[in-house]
Parts: sequence; C-alpha cells; structure tokens
Amino acid sequence: MRDSLIIVLFFAVGILLSCFDLYPSGLEQFNLSFYALCFLMFCVGISIGNNPHILLSFRRLSPKFFLLPVCTILGTLAGCYVSSFFFERHSSVDCMAVGAGFGYYSLSSIIITEYKNAELGTIALLSNIMREIIALLAAPFLVRFFGKLAPISVGGATTMDTTLPIITRCSGQEYVIVSIFHGCTLDFLVPFLVTLLCSI
Repeated sequence: MRDSLIIVLFFAVGILLSCFDLYPSGLEQFNLSFYALCFLMFCVGISIGNNPHILLSFRRLSPKFFLLPVCTILGTLAGCYVSSFFFERHSSVDCMAVGAGFGYYSLSSIIITEYKNAELGTIALLSNIMREIIALLAAPFLVRFFGKLAPISVGGATTMDTTLPIITRCSGQEYVIVSIFHGCTLDFLVPFLVTLLCSI
C-alpha cells in the first residue's frame, strides 16, 4: 500500500511540475520513457533470475494451478472489453491494453505511452494502481466470498511482491507458491500482451 501511495505522489508531483513548467527545458527530447522501460525490464530479469528458489518451487505446484494465470488474463481482458462500451473516447483494444498491465503500473503505463499517447498511459497507471490497492484492501472479503484464489487473481502481476504478504495472511501459507508463480507469469507476459494490444 505504501509503495502505491509513493507512486501516486510522484505522479502528482510530475503533473504539478508540468503544469507550472518547472521541469528542465528540452527534457522531452531525450525520450526518457524508453530508457526507463529498458531499465525496468532489466530489473525484472534480475529479480526473477536472482531467486533460484522460485523456479525450484514451481515443480511442487499442482498442474491445475497453471490455469490460474490463464483465467486471470481471460477474465481481465473480458472485463475490459465489456467496460469499453461505456467509454466512447477509447476503443475496446485500448481498454484491453490498459487491463493487460495486470497491476504492473510502472511498466504498462510506459509501454502504452510509447505506443499510444500520454492520456491512455495515465489511465493505465491509475487503473493498475487501483487494482493493486483493491487487492491489498479487499483480500479478506475476496477470500470470504469468492475463495482463496480470488485475491491472487485480483492482485495480478503484484502477487509475487507487494500483495504477497496480505495474500499469505488471508489465503494461507500453502498458497504462497501459487501466488509467486501467478505473479511471475503475469510479470513476464505484461510487456508482450500490452505491446501486442497496442500494435493492433
């Protein structure tokens, strides 16, 4: 939760700096979002490759849990497609590209800004931050009414890091590996799915 609030704070500071022309002139010429994207991808690779226990733990998973990321992807994209009918300014593919961030706001918003525009990138940032906050706050209710896999699916790509503690507390210690596998899979797929949808 604290990390999400820090991201929102930086976002608000960026808006204020831009509104009052307080950022260095010519900054937009350096294409910083592309370099930030490359750096984020590099960090994701290091974080996954630096933890050999994650790969070893996957062997203990029941085969049925391999379907969970697939269900999360299909459910999210279906929900985004339906919600697109309420937004005239953006196409269904644009809405699905926003949803394909699966809570990975820092990466997906940069890709969407690069491929589409800053407005859609901002929507992606806020939408995916809200997804993480909902997973953090609503996890006990999700477990109670929808089962122990519900907060994992809602958490999306964040279930391997920021939402893992609350998922462990609410769903149980036995779902830690499932949560990490789910988060790793979606983390890996986010850049491909968002780029694919932005290219259509």
